[in-house]
Amino acid sequence: MTAPSETDFRARLAALNVKFAATVPATMAKIAQALADCRSSSDGATPTAAALHPLHELLHGVAGSAGTFGFATLGREARRIEQQVRTVMKDGTGWDAIPAQVEQLLAWAARDPAALEFN
Repeated sequence: MTAPSETDFRARLAALNVKFAATVPATMAKIAQALADCRSSSDGATPTAAALHPLHELLHGVAGSAGTFGFATLGREARRIEQQVRTVMKDGTGWDAIPAQVEQLLAWAARDPAALEFN
């Protein structure tokens, strides 16, 4: 059996990038829902670790896969927020800044999730 050529490999990777890009809007919608669930479960206070878990898992998934498929900035920003959520889950502090950061990520991703700069 022969190894795939560089051209075949790049074509397959490009196809996977397109497939990943198609999932971004649904994933961002899930993150938005997880954020809304955190807000509604806490009545303005810091959500519990259990309430934060779905948000953390979604951000973790994006952080782990986005860079592989050509969305390095999206992955980096998701990782940054994911780490902050993890701190809240562990220490119960720092929640106040997270909703705005998630909203900024969602708005940015709606414009161009493959952009090289986060703004």
